[in-house]
Amino acid sequence: EVQLVESGGGSVQAGGSLRLSCTASGFTADDFDMGWYRQVPGNECDLVSTIRTDGSTSYADSVKGRFTISQDNAKNTVYLQMNSLKPEDTAVYYCAPGAGGGWYACLDPTFAYWGQGTQVTVAS
Repeated sequence: EVQLVESGGGSVQAGGSLRLSCTASGFTADDFDMGWYRQVPGNECDLVSTIRTDGSTSYADSVKGRFTISQDNAKNTVYLQMNSLKPEDTAVYYCAPGAGGGWYACLDPTFAYWGQGTQVTVAS
């Protein structure tokens, strides 16, 4: 059974750091491009970082230079290291594999295996 479990969120002060984990089961994460999304309640949901099977990474402009995506194939886990956190990073963070060379829209129901997400709260 395919499952994605996000963890590592919490409450921090601005300038702090967190490392999020996305542990996959039922499929091998390094066989897929993987992405991290975030949703602020009542606001849009964005793709913030991706890692492709060739190891290439990308970041939204809002997190570039502060967030780092990585992957541990032995643990079937994708990480998002978040440094210099800002209050505007407050959101629920989700992960998902890529979709045919592209990416699902955030929480797109055509992907049936979204996890519960992990809440990140950054206080000013």
